[in-house]
Amino acid sequence: MTAAPGFRRRSRAAIPIAALAAGLAIGHWAAPISGQRATSRAAPRPVASRGPLLPAEQASIDLFEKARASVVYISTQARVIDAWTRNVFNVPRGTGSGFIWDTNGHIVTNRHVVAGATGGARVRLSDGRDVDAALVGVSAPHDLAVLKVDLRKTPPPLPIGTSADLRVGQSTFAIGNPFGLDWTLTTGIVSALDRSLPTEDGRSLIEHLVQTDAAINPGNSGGPLLDSAGRLIGVNTVIYSPSGASAGVGFAIPVDTVNRVVPQLIATGRYVRPALGIEIDEALNQLISRRLGVSGVAVLRAAPGSAAAAAGLRGVRERNGAIVPGDILVAVNGQEIDSVARLQSRLDDYNVGDTVTLTVLRGNRRVEVRVRLQPSAQ
Repeated sequence: MTAAPGFRRRSRAAIPIAALAAGLAIGHWAAPISGQRATSRAAPRPVASRGPLLPAEQASIDLFEKARASVVYISTQARVIDAWTRNVFNVPRGTGSGFIWDTNGHIVTNRHVVAGATGGARVRLSDGRDVDAALVGVSAPHDLAVLKVDLRKTPPPLPIGTSADLRVGQSTFAIGNPFGLDWTLTTGIVSALDRSLPTEDGRSLIEHLVQTDAAINPGNSGGPLLDSAGRLIGVNTVIYSPSGASAGVGFAIPVDTVNRVVPQLIATGRYVRPALGIEIDEALNQLISRRLGVSGVAVLRAAPGSAAAAAGLRGVRERNGAIVPGDILVAVNGQEIDSVARLQSRLDDYNVGDTVTLTVLRGNRRVEVRVRLQPSAQ
């Protein structure tokens, strides 16, 4: 077979000879490089001088190092029974975060961190101490819980700030134990204020939440949200993630709510919500609101002897064989309400004994009624 013009057939003997020559050439050329690499390993490059940290970096470092000792790692256990042997034993249930509230060993965290912990909870401090914790009290409407540990020397409590004067754009610092990675610092800003989310049971709302873009993940729950002065401004509680992943918008319970609820939990083990003394029901409320074409909360009944009865609030009544709707509450101190959950949350901004002004739709008239808040029946 004749080779095509312009191409020459190379003999088989020529191929190994050419390869050998190429190999010798490469080896001769690569030998000095190998020597250079050995020399570079023996003499690493000098480290360039960094200079001082930026003021913002140093401030973050100082904040973390000061607050770290006041943040704790919480692990919970559930008590289970072996179906065959009937032996009772504890199994790990979950982890979360918390922080030192006072010098008496009280620790604040989220209710959902300790919910279902039938086998108890343990607290690990930043210095390595690991101790059992006793449950002092919980407030489901606020997703807050208080634990107590017995320690000879308690880490310093976090300084308390206020959430009343927070502004969007302020720096935020979250310290917690996401995914079990203890004492993790994330930073961000206040993204929004006065957010509302339903509680786990959906029966009430957690109001005035602080929204932040500081990374908050499972395990951060119950940990502190701090301002740039290292003061507590919120308790990290939840992320909102439409995708279901641990990435989304983070929310913290405002410190003003925490500072109102926690002292009651420590003193009595429970939080007593302020109330009007009326009977209300969300399902009936929605039905009545739709039929009347109004937005508010229908008073079904004012309990005898209650604050509502003393103020003259009217419930549903019968007239000539027909059911006559009672008062419709449309605002508390000028703040509109559109559901039972919203009414309860509005009242929760006040204390038992405070007097509030209710805007009431009574027939075709709007009237204002002043009511002195009473303790809720629990």
